[in-house]
Amino acid sequence: MVGRSILYYPIVGLLIGLSLAALWWLLSGTPPLVAAVLILISWVLITGGLHLDGLADSADAWVGGMANKEKTLTIMKDPNCGPAGVVAILLLLLLKFVALYTLLLANEWVMLILATTLGRTILPLLFLTTTYVRPNGLGAILVSHMPQRLTILILAITTVLTCLTLGLDHLWVVFAILAIFWLLQRMMVQRIGGTTGDTAGALVEIIEVAVLVMVVLS
Repeated sequence: MVGRSILYYPIVGLLIGLSLAALWWLLSGTPPLVAAVLILISWVLITGGLHLDGLADSADAWVGGMANKEKTLTIMKDPNCGPAGVVAILLLLLLKFVALYTLLLANEWVMLILATTLGRTILPLLFLTTTYVRPNGLGAILVSHMPQRLTILILAITTVLTCLTLGLDHLWVVFAILAIFWLLQRMMVQRIGGTTGDTAGALVEIIEVAVLVMVVLS
């Protein structure tokens, strides 16, 4: 039963996106800069900053781990946030803010829903393809009980719906996201032999901001 919760990750992302899109609609008429800040704050509050914490821990571990697996994993467990983690969070939130502001001007609210949905759809793909390296972690329980066939089906359905939503003009975004996933997944495997909850959280944040930025630049 625990492992089946992974099947609902894309739906959770969709609900987060719909909530933010509703706020977007409520803020229509508000100066775009103010609206972008309020949406970003709400985004962080809704998710509890959970994945931002994973991003910060991963950044600190990658910089301080000195390419050593055990040292990297040890730093990742440290509850304190180092300079690399602070910088990573600041840069990511800055990118999200600028992208949100630009999308607000273009009224591209659908892309916000797409970002939150893809950000969480990528997690089942990560758990399907990557070893969870902390045997006693919560993620290990999720992965060991994950229904693989149903997970693949959910991934396929979400991918098809995403392609239909994007249309031919933005279809390249899907391939770019897969390329980013492959690169980050390789980095995880090479450094720590797989993934952890922190690197999974970092992946969510990076995919979300990558979707927003790529749509803005396209």
